[in-house]
Amino acid sequence: MKDLLSVADLAGDEIQLLLNEAEELKAGERLSSLSGKTLALLFEKPSLRTRVSFEMAMHQLGGHCLYLSPAEVGLGKRESVPDVARVLSRFVDIIAARTFSHATVEVLADNTGMPVINALSDREHPCQALADVLTIREKKGRLKGVTLAYIGDGNNVANSLMLAAALTGMDFRIASPAGYRVADDMLQLAQVYAAENQCRVTCTDDPRQAVECADVVYTDVWISMGQEEESDKRCRELGAYQINSELMSLAEDGAIILHPLPAHRGQEITDQMMEDPRAVVYDQAENRMHIAKALLLHMLGGLEISMAGCR
Repeated sequence: MKDLLSVADLAGDEIQLLLNEAEELKAGERLSSLSGKTLALLFEKPSLRTRVSFEMAMHQLGGHCLYLSPAEVGLGKRESVPDVARVLSRFVDIIAARTFSHATVEVLADNTGMPVINALSDREHPCQALADVLTIREKKGRLKGVTLAYIGDGNNVANSLMLAAALTGMDFRIASPAGYRVADDMLQLAQVYAAENQCRVTCTDDPRQAVECADVVYTDVWISMGQEEESDKRCRELGAYQINSELMSLAEDGAIILHPLPAHRGQEITDQMMEDPRAVVYDQAENRMHIAKALLLHMLGGLEISMAGCR
């Protein structure tokens, strides 16, 4: 694996192995080093968790991190994307790019021999999905046989989470209104993986049907960066897709609540549910760093993963 642009760049076994390594790194059971290695964070969108998780991951592994803001680079405007990729390849060892368009991370990867990580695009958010499945495995002790319900906008997070669930044997249900469903090609790919791993991917417009007896209930913001002009429309059309106490009463006893943050309390999730003991969103946020460590070590050659301990 040279690049991580999509969850589909990983096989199910590879995901499990990365989770194993992330758990060992989190527990302090592995001493690894990226001394002398440099990560460039190439961002078109601001972020709290993505930037801090990658910067701290490199710092704790002994490497260096260089943050390049939109104003400094002007990706595709001040300078072409291929030129940026070729220039950076002369200075750094790996790029994590947070972009508006998925095509941008693809062009970056096509124009450099070094690894490129999709740190968010309009199509996928693979690092988030890997942190999510790590959190589910920590809390539930397994992935295979777990039922994961996603409520709301079928966005980039939903796409990656759906693929990760299907690749690791989780039943995935997504409830979205018309106009907010996951892309057909992503759904078809996830259903292929689900058939291979003896699990199911189900789409519905009924959030109650999705959440009934679910082990994990997940949501994300209704209004992402760049969609502010659609706020009223989105809140109106997604209003019935809120995680609240009534909806959570349908979930399995011991169900957990996940949200990638930032949360818009009172929209996709109530303040009460964000503060509920079942919400493990801050553990989920921390796991972004541990997944980043495992990915960086794997992609930069500082980590040899084996099948031992694969769940």
